[in-house]
Amino acid sequence: MKFLIDEDLPRSISSLLQRYGYDAIDVRDIGLGGAEDNLIASYAQNNSLCLISGDFGFSDIRNYPPTDYHGLVILTARGNATAADLLNILESLLKQDKILADVQGKLLIVEPDRIRIRN
Repeated sequence: MKFLIDEDLPRSISSLLQRYGYDAIDVRDIGLGGAEDNLIASYAQNNSLCLISGDFGFSDIRNYPPTDYHGLVILTARGNATAADLLNILESLLKQDKILADVQGKLLIVEPDRIRIRN
């Protein structure tokens, strides 16, 4: 599985994904830093990438129907989350092999204490 990391997440997200054996591309490294959400989403679609973001705009299934994507993962934390907090939240997902194996066509909202899945 390959991930496209949105610019609202720390760059260290890429290293964590790679430690778990996943390929990761950061939007800032491919000229999409500051791009509109629809352009980022289109890039993810066209390149069969699972989009990972902290932007709840991608959780709007009217604009981004999960079935049109290779996965949409939204990391959410409370208050003033640090990079370490977001890494911990992502790592809780990465430890869930069965969930990740079936992420295509789904929206995952990953919180510190739970993972919500929407088809």
